[in-house]
Amino acid sequence: MPEGLGGAMLSAYGAAGTLLRPVLPLVLRLRAQRGREDPGRLGERKGIASAPRPPGDLLWVHAASVGETNAVMPLVHRLAEAGWAIVFTTVTVTGATTAARSLPPGAIHQFVPVDVRPWVRRFLAHWRPAAALFVESEIWPVTTGELARLQVPHVIVNGRMSERAYRSWLRYGKAAHGVFGRIGPVLAQSAADGERMTALGAPNVAVLGNLKFDAPPPPADAAALATLSAQLGRRPRWLAASTHPGEEGIVADAHRRLLERHPTLVTMVVPRHPERGAAIVDALGKGNASVWLRSRGGALGPGPGILVGDTLGELGLFYRLAPVSFVGGSIAPRGGQNPIEPVRLRSAILHGPETANFAEIYAALGRAGGAVETPDAATMASVVARLLGDEATRLRQLVAAETALEPFSGALRRTLDALAPILAAARERGGA
Repeated sequence: MPEGLGGAMLSAYGAAGTLLRPVLPLVLRLRAQRGREDPGRLGERKGIASAPRPPGDLLWVHAASVGETNAVMPLVHRLAEAGWAIVFTTVTVTGATTAARSLPPGAIHQFVPVDVRPWVRRFLAHWRPAAALFVESEIWPVTTGELARLQVPHVIVNGRMSERAYRSWLRYGKAAHGVFGRIGPVLAQSAADGERMTALGAPNVAVLGNLKFDAPPPPADAAALATLSAQLGRRPRWLAASTHPGEEGIVADAHRRLLERHPTLVTMVVPRHPERGAAIVDALGKGNASVWLRSRGGALGPGPGILVGDTLGELGLFYRLAPVSFVGGSIAPRGGQNPIEPVRLRSAILHGPETANFAEIYAALGRAGGAVETPDAATMASVVARLLGDEATRLRQLVAAETALEPFSGALRRTLDALAPILAAARERGGA
């Protein structure tokens, strides 16, 4: 257990959560009203199970949202094939929807309990996991402490620690070391991720690569793909994917500039958070553009316009329709979203300067000429115009991107190998 000032800070964090517990149900209800929680499943956030525990050895796998869920799903399937029962938790509603479509038969989805000791204990008492695998950067002090108390192996898989998150954890000093010191192996994506987690006190770090390279690209419904492709017809089109607030206005400015060269252009915008779709349509429509909202259905109008894709699970559909894609979260200071998926789906990519979440990958793409940085609307419009107008240039960029990504594959096999002795020992020991 942590001692001294760090231990006191962790104790204070745990006590604060317990004291705030009477008001947390109200917070959850308010979040549900905003679409951030499932109103019919708020009990799960309090650790109240909505399903019975399956018999046998069980793993708890936790992923925050869509990207982490997609990345870890091939690993989950391999573990299920090895005979493990799985309870899979997410924080977000979109993550839950993704998990419902992709979990192996028999695996159970629950929303993760809020990091409050009585609720975490209730969750663990019901599910009794033999081990817990948390994906990327999901590290919660109370949950980590409860797993340590029960001697449940706690592994970080596909571990990621951005520079911003690292600096945030550093502010807590010894308390951060108290949290990270309780975690079992950290299987990090990159050397930089591993170094940051080691500096924060993680005692056992291995760099195994990014599971996202071994995950299949996001799927698309064949009928929806055929319908939307027919509606677009021969109109030129491009995509702004996983956008964050502030980026849609830049994309709309680029759209207006592009109309000079491509007067029938359709710009597709898929926000990172689909619930923002209607507000984006209202904002972009004020610029006198024709703007369509995917969730409202109906056919696209003729001529140029902006299509806002606010439906869940259709990013793979839009990537398949777009010869060129801007990957969002990279002009807004969000660290950039996943560039692997569009490359896999043969969409040439551009991005902004904020790429810390995938720094090593974007650096490799940049060195190879497999991606182009576009920090503003004018540059974005110029690059999109070139890629839409010159098929040879676009294909050269795609080949360069695919070549740049080849050395990064293999993380799934390395992760399974690293987990094998940990899970064998957990199975020998039995659930908590």
